[in-house]
Amino acid sequence: MGAAGFTCSKICLCALNILYVMVSLLLVGIAVWACGSVWSPASRWSGDCGGRVFLFLVAVAGLIGAMKHHQVLLFFYMIVLFMVFIVQFSVSSACLAVNREQQEELLEVGWNNSQSTQRDVEKSLNCCGFREVDNNHTCEAVCFPNHACVPCAEKIQEHAGEALRFAGGIGLFFSFTEVVGVWLAYHYRNQKDPRANPSAFL
Repeated sequence: MGAAGFTCSKICLCALNILYVMVSLLLVGIAVWACGSVWSPASRWSGDCGGRVFLFLVAVAGLIGAMKHHQVLLFFYMIVLFMVFIVQFSVSSACLAVNREQQEELLEVGWNNSQSTQRDVEKSLNCCGFREVDNNHTCEAVCFPNHACVPCAEKIQEHAGEALRFAGGIGLFFSFTEVVGVWLAYHYRNQKDPRANPSAFL
């Protein structure tokens, strides 16, 4: 029974970390793909990608710790994964709790902080200004010469709420799998390896 429980815990922890590795690689790929888009300009790419690489390294550490039953590596894996859970749960809850007015305020702050982002958004979404179109202000949108532009807030808001709900839901789901990962790592770490020397187990 002990050997079967040990093997089961090892397989479950390895499978969970393989899932984390695959998800983190997918997120890195998305960050690279979005590097040139208006939502993720090059100035932010290193930070976005850095966080995803960190998750990849945590998953790899957990996978190695599970395969080798490495006590120290599993201990640090548990601590780091629990901290990631706290951050991810908080951010996901905040994404789901943001209402329409708060979304507009956050979008406007981001809009006002970057002239280059404003130009990129205006060009890609074919809109001008944030809340109102100023015909005295230069705009690179195709609709501007014809005075047929609408404010960008309307178009951005169409996708912002859906994106926040999607990101919050996915983040919340994975935050609970991280709790399972911490529990599995703790349970597996304290099990005795049936193949090891009994006197070597602390």
